[in-house]
Amino acid sequence: MSSHFSLLPHRSVISVAGADRVEFLQGLISNDTRKVAPGCAIWAALLTPQGRFLNDMFVVDAGRETFFLETERERAPALAKKLKMYTLRSKVTVEDLGASLEVAAVFGDGASKALGMGTASFIDPRLEALGARVIAPTGQAAALLEARGFDQAPLSAYDALRLPLGVPDGSRDLHVEKALLLENGFDELNGVDWKKGCYMGQELTARTKYRALIKKRLFPVRVEGALPEPGTPVHLDGEEVGELRSGTGDRALAMLRLDAARGNGSVLTAGDARIVPETPPWMRLPDPAAPSG
Repeated sequence: MSSHFSLLPHRSVISVAGADRVEFLQGLISNDTRKVAPGCAIWAALLTPQGRFLNDMFVVDAGRETFFLETERERAPALAKKLKMYTLRSKVTVEDLGASLEVAAVFGDGASKALGMGTASFIDPRLEALGARVIAPTGQAAALLEARGFDQAPLSAYDALRLPLGVPDGSRDLHVEKALLLENGFDELNGVDWKKGCYMGQELTARTKYRALIKKRLFPVRVEGALPEPGTPVHLDGEEVGELRSGTGDRALAMLRLDAARGNGSVLTAGDARIVPETPPWMRLPDPAAPSG
């Protein structure tokens, strides 16, 4: 299979530059910024003080004492503004680079050949199967990648890879100020570091993990029938047990109660479609026979 790339117009870039950039972000986001190195990015989230999702981001070493935060375009200006509020006396500057940089996902055999391209590039730290990502000057990513032999594909082609793997895509799949990281795979997908110091929302995140409080999860699902709109309720025997999130073709993600997703042959429906949950190999689910904490 040849390698392909999809431009990700819904993703953008913020720079956090300066001598204190590592310590500055360390106290704010869910992952350990000390792990960031050339070609080695981390995936992380900024949470509310109550531990609810605000923004997801890849933190990338861009050289010259600069981190790039690859995040959602629509919500990047608000994130940059919030980060600026937290700088106080830290030796950092925050800048929204959405007008000058764009993002592409590279996937398939040989995706790693995209490393070293553009302004910054990295292997997706969530799953190897997701390939690499390239940050390049606006309008240049496609030409750079095509010159290296990569074939362009629509965003739906990247979603067709992402969705069966059960990997969320920002607020397309996580409700802002409501979602919990551990319901959405951030633990198994390398988005949380349990050994780092405190960060915003850490207390609830840790309590959720160690008290085994998770009762629902974001699952990849097969859709038998016309794909319903995101937000369509999922029902089991007439009872609402979840909600559909992003999807394309016959694949989607759905937030489902664990007991419903594990049902023995029971039929889940969303609108007029049948929903069939799957459990990806990376996902760790609690033992249903184990007592709750």
